[in-house]
Amino acid sequence: MKSHVTDMTKGSPAKHLLLFSLPALVGNIFQQIYNLADSIIVGRFVGSNAFAAIGATTSITFLFFALCNGIGGGGGIVVSQYYGARDGDNVRKCIINTGAIMLIVPVLFGLLGFILAPGILGMLGTPDQIIKDAVSYTRYMSAGLVFVSLYNYLSAMLRALGDSRTPLYFLVISTLLNIFLDIIFVCIFHRGITGAALATIISQLISVILCAIHAYKTNPYFRFYKKDFRLTANMSYKIIRLGVPMSLQFGLIAISSMAVQRIVNSYGTVVVAAFTATNRIEQLIHQPYTTLGVSLATFTGQNYGARRNDRVYAGYRSGMIIMLILTAVLIFMMQFFGRAMISMFVTDTDVISMGAKGLKITSLFYPVLGVIYVVRGVLTGAGDAIFALLNGIIEVIGRFTIPLLMTSYMGFGATGIWLSAGVVWALSAVTAWIRYIQYSRKHIKLNDIPVEGA
Repeated sequence: MKSHVTDMTKGSPAKHLLLFSLPALVGNIFQQIYNLADSIIVGRFVGSNAFAAIGATTSITFLFFALCNGIGGGGGIVVSQYYGARDGDNVRKCIINTGAIMLIVPVLFGLLGFILAPGILGMLGTPDQIIKDAVSYTRYMSAGLVFVSLYNYLSAMLRALGDSRTPLYFLVISTLLNIFLDIIFVCIFHRGITGAALATIISQLISVILCAIHAYKTNPYFRFYKKDFRLTANMSYKIIRLGVPMSLQFGLIAISSMAVQRIVNSYGTVVVAAFTATNRIEQLIHQPYTTLGVSLATFTGQNYGARRNDRVYAGYRSGMIIMLILTAVLIFMMQFFGRAMISMFVTDTDVISMGAKGLKITSLFYPVLGVIYVVRGVLTGAGDAIFALLNGIIEVIGRFTIPLLMTSYMGFGATGIWLSAGVVWALSAVTAWIRYIQYSRKHIKLNDIPVEGA
């Protein structure tokens, strides 16, 4: 079968970013369709309270997913750098070592999530009407954490080698299966939000199995030799050195999201439902930015490993241009079609009006959001282990303080929830820009090799 490995150290940076991003973008969108399918089916067939219950769990499940997936992302960067340096033996060893870590970490965090779910949701002030369903959903998702993490691990390894197509194929399959199982469990068997959780877990498990089989058949770096099956302290350290700061960054963001969720919960189920709907839509909106950031991380990792720093700069410039065009389109969509998007989830007019207003506010801040993802992609690919943690700390401070100031002390009320999100993005973007200037001057130095196709 044809190999899907892509060498990004040659050819046009912009072309590589676009060709890599498009399949990855479709894959990320399909991954978000898991959440959309759960939310739409639950919101329409079970009710607004059940829909709000799923929303109340978002920050908790994101915390455990993020802590696990940061390790996989760190391993992916190490793989891309070894691949750029043409070191096939260490590519395989890194895939094995990352896989071992990704088997252990999700089991531990999944167990914690299952045990601590009632206490955490109670601490967040989850409304009494929805807390029972929220606890149940969190526990099911914690039990399936290992399958979600293993799929994301496989995706990170494949994308590090320039293969953004294999993850897409099986995301499409598992997404369609997820929707089918949602209908079976929720609409026919009337299992409520636990049925939605089961549908996600089963479909992710199938995606992991199929993706692993296909990777073995199509990717030479997944055909391991006996000598590759060694866990080494040096390799594990490299993975953890990059992965732990990424995990901590996302973990800190998730913890700060819990603080925001507590403020949201204090306004009652209408605001919780509106916030949940806008979150679902913006998770989808984030995907083009996420994909661009991942593409830049892979492109940067391969070229940084090959000591082609001129191409790193060329990739950064191309990424900024793509981001600005993308941002203009997304702002237009949110300003004029936000209300129609919210109405996909619920029929309550108060929820729809509040959610549409929230989307109009946050979309004005999409340019600074795009800057964060572009800079993060370049710095991550170049092996900057500090930036992820630094950016996470800034976002945590902002999310803990700014929503409280805007909702309680500056007179914005519930509207301040959405306005504060944009202000936090702006603070993070400034921090990211400053770190990029510092790191690039010290570590990403131009050489004399001409840029091909820039």
